[in-house]
Amino acid sequence: MGQIDHSYVVDRIEQAESGTKEALYDLGLLYSIGQGVDQDFIEAHKWFNLAVVRGMKSAQIDRAEIAGDMSLNEISTAQRMAREWLAIH
Repeated sequence: MGQIDHSYVVDRIEQAESGTKEALYDLGLLYSIGQGVDQDFIEAHKWFNLAVVRGMKSAQIDRAEIAGDMSLNEISTAQRMAREWLAIH
């Protein structure tokens, strides 16, 4: 993946807020590899969780992959963040 323009990240966030599963998944990818944002597995896991809830099956694989590099506390935090996001979106 090449250099990510900040406007792309902003667009993905806006699309995610409307529930677009592809945008939710893309944000998970961006956070998992640190493209256009700081690498953050908790945020990545959160976005992958949300993508799975919206029906993006491939997000399950990526979520499981990064979960292997996370503590149980980090995974729990990501799951809580996903629930909180769903409650307001």
